[in-house]
Amino acid sequence: MSNEVDFGVRIDNQTAEIHAAPIARPRIRSIVGGLAGNLIEWYDFLAYSIFSIYFAKSFFPSDKPTVQLMNTAAIAAVGYVARPLGSWLVGFYADRHGRKSALTWSVTAMCIGSLMIALTPGYASIGVLAPIVLIAARLLQGLSMGGEYGTSATYLSEISPANRRGFYLGFLQVSVVAGQLVALALMLVMQNLLMTAEQIERWGWRVPFLLGGALALFALYMRRNVTETEAFERGRREAGPPVLKQLLLHWRQILLAIGITVGGTVGFYTFTVYMQKYLVNTVGLSKEMSTLVSTGALLLYMPLQPLFGLASDVFGRRPVLICFGLSTTLFSVPLFTALSHTRDPLVAFLLSFAGLVMLSGFTSVHMLAKTELFPTRIRALAVGLPYALTTAILGGTTEFVALRFKASGHEQYFYWYVTACAAISLIVYLRMPETRGRTAESV
Repeated sequence: MSNEVDFGVRIDNQTAEIHAAPIARPRIRSIVGGLAGNLIEWYDFLAYSIFSIYFAKSFFPSDKPTVQLMNTAAIAAVGYVARPLGSWLVGFYADRHGRKSALTWSVTAMCIGSLMIALTPGYASIGVLAPIVLIAARLLQGLSMGGEYGTSATYLSEISPANRRGFYLGFLQVSVVAGQLVALALMLVMQNLLMTAEQIERWGWRVPFLLGGALALFALYMRRNVTETEAFERGRREAGPPVLKQLLLHWRQILLAIGITVGGTVGFYTFTVYMQKYLVNTVGLSKEMSTLVSTGALLLYMPLQPLFGLASDVFGRRPVLICFGLSTTLFSVPLFTALSHTRDPLVAFLLSFAGLVMLSGFTSVHMLAKTELFPTRIRALAVGLPYALTTAILGGTTEFVALRFKASGHEQYFYWYVTACAAISLIVYLRMPETRGRTAESV
């Protein structure tokens, strides 16, 4: 028996494709392996941007630091541009050869990319080959990261107990933020306890990439010992049309996945990435205080993810997503307006954290809701590719849009931009089917 909904998405009311089972020790080990690998990949990917102020001079000869940073930032963008391609390649591989194998190759590519950055001689030694190798390393990192998130979400959704998928998928976002905080914490320790600025600039900047490569090797070891999912093993035995044809047959679900992502990706980059700059440029906090406020809010934001995920196990994915869409649509303008008028760090912290509480309704469950829309044979690709494309177009440009509005003297327009994107997704959430405990009908 199936239900027709406004989006034309059909869901099977029979037993879920990813069935419940006792959470045994191998399953826990597999979940930990998937999460640890995702944390390490995010650490490796973000370490480039965090430490670029120190290694730019090694790869680009110039007496103008701004030019060096611009060149380094341009190469950083290569990693983001490569993410949709990585999502296609890794997702396709995961659907053909298994989630375990794809995640193993993904972390291997990230390991190689990090070690290439750490070990490549500077421009003074090998000339133009230095930035060329840096581009190649960043391309590998982008391909790896592009395929990692969607495939990790698919793997965790299939390996977790059916009645607690939301709870365990919530830890996926914990690993994302943890990777960012680990990279930032390492920088603070190196700056304040271990090295001088000159030492970091000369050779110390290689340490985080060497550490990242070593951690990636550890993640590779962990992932080689995880189990393949039963859902994939069953799906591999089933005959079906070619992948591209299956994607076209599921075009409604793909559009639905994009609609789910629109407001959330803008919200994520607003409340986690842009917020720190907003606290400095608009609120007027010092850089040190804005870093402290943002870090404290992110630390409290992390444990909310499995809690919101657990709520989705009890009440459904759709109500949790609606909470995000409704709250962000109603309160983004008041929240940013209040922030713009305060100079109190405590008030700024509370308002920043309020934004992250709203965001948790999206980040905790959106990938899980998407995995439950698609059949096994195309799940990793169909989940990862729409997310990567939407994030590249909307998420990656959020900071640019915010700064352009501010430069034009109409910063409040950005508040309405965030509101409009959230409202688009809210309409999607109100019309979408509930996905908890169900699976897309095979076509």
